[in-house]
Amino acid sequence: MKVRTFARHIRDAFKSLFRNGWMSVASISAVALTLLLVGSFTGILLNVNKLASDVENDVSVKVYIDLAADQAAQETLKTELENIANVESITFSSRDEELDKIIGSYGEEFDLFGGDANPLYDAYVLNTTAPEQTKAVAEAASAMQYVAQVEYGGATADKLFETIATIRTIGLVIIIGLLLVAVFLISNTIRITIFSRSTEIEIMRLVGAKNSFIRWPFLIEGAMIGLIGALIPTTFLVFLYQFIFDVSGDYLAGTNFALLNPNPFLIYISLLMVGIGIFIGAFGSVFSMRRFLKV
Repeated sequence: MKVRTFARHIRDAFKSLFRNGWMSVASISAVALTLLLVGSFTGILLNVNKLASDVENDVSVKVYIDLAADQAAQETLKTELENIANVESITFSSRDEELDKIIGSYGEEFDLFGGDANPLYDAYVLNTTAPEQTKAVAEAASAMQYVAQVEYGGATADKLFETIATIRTIGLVIIIGLLLVAVFLISNTIRITIFSRSTEIEIMRLVGAKNSFIRWPFLIEGAMIGLIGALIPTTFLVFLYQFIFDVSGDYLAGTNFALLNPNPFLIYISLLMVGIGIFIGAFGSVFSMRRFLKV
């Protein structure tokens, strides 16, 4: 295609966009509202998945060391624990550190258990290569000598992993469903726009214009409708997400949980929405024109 011809198609697309003002506004509104819904749910579900991963990674196996174990026995136990399959890292937590955690969680009244009155055990905290491996690691550790007790959450942790897996599956299905709904709604709205100009298309066809010559302005116009319709919700979601991220930082401070960082998350979600808008707008225009090019 010649540059001059393509420039003319762009010019015609702009003219048509403004000449059919209300239909263009209707199409842009449909794109904007649909992509706002898609972008919102996608952002929510991706952050739910992020928080679910944080919860999974926060689950660890705590191995309490028998009081009868001397320093050499503790070192031997540590080596044996490190050799368990799927153990990624191991950290020592003294009985005093364990008491400090309880005081931090439940109050200073537990200070009276300090010193020799401390009834707690020294412990090794094991992180696994995969959250689902915590049960197997816990069972292997509990069979070792000088192990007083092993904790990993038991049935609660197993239920947590099942719930997280279900949330991820449901989230993926919802996102796919919303994308299909977006394609359907936007394509049908653009189809109505094309239908209102069927006479114009038929006249161009009857005077000898080629299908490609007729199709290009509509394709470009549809792409512009998709672009404008995507930029509106994208701008709104960028500012909204940045605000939510800043506010959530105060509530999640000091924890191992956090929302997805705006950079690069907002860049990816913006590119995704703009890409979907342009593609669906252009595709909807071309697809809707097929019946009118058969004269």
